[in-house]
Amino acid sequence: MTLPQTFYAHGKLLLTAEYFVLDGAEALALPTSFGQSLKIIENNTENLIWKSFDSDGKIWFEGIFNPQNFDLLQSNDATVGETLSNILKKANQLSITHHPSPITHKQIETSLTFPKNWGLGTSSTLIYTIAQLFEINPFDLLKQTFGGSGYDIACAGADSAIIYALKNGEPTFDKVAFQPIFKDNLYFIYLGKKQNSREGIARYREKSKSIPPQYINQISALTLAFYCEENLKDFEKLIVEHENIVASVIDLPRIQSLYFKDFWGQTKSLGAWGGDFILATSDRSFQETEHYFKEKGFPIVLKYTQIIN
Repeated sequence: MTLPQTFYAHGKLLLTAEYFVLDGAEALALPTSFGQSLKIIENNTENLIWKSFDSDGKIWFEGIFNPQNFDLLQSNDATVGETLSNILKKANQLSITHHPSPITHKQIETSLTFPKNWGLGTSSTLIYTIAQLFEINPFDLLKQTFGGSGYDIACAGADSAIIYALKNGEPTFDKVAFQPIFKDNLYFIYLGKKQNSREGIARYREKSKSIPPQYINQISALTLAFYCEENLKDFEKLIVEHENIVASVIDLPRIQSLYFKDFWGQTKSLGAWGGDFILATSDRSFQETEHYFKEKGFPIVLKYTQIIN
């Protein structure tokens, strides 16, 4: 019996340079201990069977595809099915010169290890694992499908933090050992206020037409400072400086001023502002910190070490 072939991709959190990473700023990005796997199972049916499982082991999507052209034949969600069909077609086109489709007459199962509404990279981990399956460059597949800076794709295959940047439109990144001595004072808070990344990027593009170009250099310098800082209070000052720059460009209020004015530490948006997770610093106990955010209506409070390796 042939064992199933399995691929895996890490989720992501963008610690610095949200939005600005699109214009070449260096960003500090963290692969998460949560991710998504893709498993290929031999199947005797004529079609390609696809099943996607959530972190509770429940099927959230299932579909049947034509294995020759990847047209969607049947599914429980037409929108998701057509999106997946397009990804598979693009992947096959990119690999067409190398080998025939690797998934003819097979069943594929994807499994998330994080709730899919957390925004840790349901799409990027899918792109990365499908690219592995077709033996193609995941950044090429990203360009052909969802687009974006690509930092999430870099995180998908990384086993440590990365410094990521687009140089002349091409992804460059270096693995770094980001293990701040105050990591026990860092928390990730789930806001549950999903933001549309494309709308956020469009807003940035509209607002950034008139921003001084030195902002890119300032953000890159802050990324390096974030990475190197060894003192919690100074790290918090970096957060405030970074948040103020982004707020001034996209013309949106800081998350701290919206929800956490009385918080003793600092909070920082990650990725699309006001969306999924934020970073919080606290010099008080986990219990006291967790209680504060729960009282504010945000019950999911994760220690840094719970989500980052």
